[in-house]
Amino acid sequence: MRLFLFFAILLLTALNCQKKQNFETFLVNRNLPSHDSIQLLSKYPEQKLYNSEVVENNTRTAFITQVASFLDNHSQRNISFDDYKCKALYKNDTLEIWLNNYNGYFGNGVLVQVFNDHFRIRDINPKALKNEVKFIETHALNQKLILNGSKFNKNDSIYGFIDYKCSIDPLVDKHFKGYFKTLIQ
Repeated sequence: MRLFLFFAILLLTALNCQKKQNFETFLVNRNLPSHDSIQLLSKYPEQKLYNSEVVENNTRTAFITQVASFLDNHSQRNISFDDYKCKALYKNDTLEIWLNNYNGYFGNGVLVQVFNDHFRIRDINPKALKNEVKFIETHALNQKLILNGSKFNKNDSIYGFIDYKCSIDPLVDKHFKGYFKTLIQ
């Protein structure tokens, strides 16, 4: 009886943990590299977010806008950001796509983790100290990811589109949307 109870608790815990991960299936559009927004990225130089930054790409890797909406004295206020960059790398068997505007001291963006045709989005905590990566708990309201393929290798080009809405707390919502491209490291 104890053994049965142990396995029942273990199973419930595993299912609960999987549910909290918010993994969803992403879409594949092999024509994404020829999309107008992706083509425009190649016409602009990569952004330099701080003076001593070493720019790794010749052309822009992302055009993403984030609008943070919050209540301030009973009125809705919006703050927009559009200075994001993309970096992709493999960490074990998970593809990590960093969409961030780190300026040497703090960053604001998301980490998209892709694994077995599924993805999850984690919000980067902008209050982290220099050279520190932390995440904040959010409640996803809507999330969509489109990539140019389903299987990738190191040194492959990856093209994507993200549309992500979340609630950071009862007073603050975030809408993160746009296109990105980069070479997987």
